[in-house]
Amino acid sequence: MAIAKRVAAPDSGADIAAHVDALDWPQITAELDSQGCAILKNLLTPDQCRAIAALYPDDARFRSRIVMGRHGFGRGEYKYFAYPLPDLIAQLRPALYAHLQAVANRWNEAMGIDIRYPGTHAAFLKRCHDAGQARPTPLLLQYEAGDYNCLHQDLYGEHVFPLQVAILLSEPGRDFSGGEFVLTEQRPRMQSRAEVVPLAQGDAVAFAVHHRPVQGTRGTYRVNLRHGVSRIRSGQRHTLGVIFHDAK
Repeated sequence: MAIAKRVAAPDSGADIAAHVDALDWPQITAELDSQGCAILKNLLTPDQCRAIAALYPDDARFRSRIVMGRHGFGRGEYKYFAYPLPDLIAQLRPALYAHLQAVANRWNEAMGIDIRYPGTHAAFLKRCHDAGQARPTPLLLQYEAGDYNCLHQDLYGEHVFPLQVAILLSEPGRDFSGGEFVLTEQRPRMQSRAEVVPLAQGDAVAFAVHHRPVQGTRGTYRVNLRHGVSRIRSGQRHTLGVIFHDAK
């Protein structure tokens, strides 16, 4: 996988939209089209990562806690943020959506799907909320040694934005070992393809939630994607998940 160039991350949440705009979106878009995922290098600073991870014990920030082993999702746990979202996350969501919206619309057109996404995240959230999908979906995941996340898709309701972003908040090799982000692609009449995405602290991966178009010799076809996290060998790993549709 080619990796987008590193851009200095902002020191405060107030600068996050400008920082997102400064990323190499032509390269990110090309990676999404060719691989179904793309790395956004240095999206957050180490201080921002630690500040978000430090929210995990504060239950007042969250609407629910999921222990994965109870549901067959893997091992580990995560919490969904409540509204109002922390300021940095509230700014990241629309800033990232503004660039991913064109990719989502182009993908749907290529796959023969009639759904189109509005130009702003606020307008898309209104569509979700009008359909009864009003619970926020950004989440904070926490893994300990031996934990893992089974391959899955984050759908949550009728209205699904076809891309999402995961940001690694911990430092590999210091805070934890193992725990690689894994993406699998099921291709019609072919064996599945796996992609392991290397991330440093503050890096993000943008990826397809459900399916994406692939150009074949006989035209465009859909491939189905799932994502997960391999087993944590040691330490503790935190990840911020930025999902753009809300849940029922």
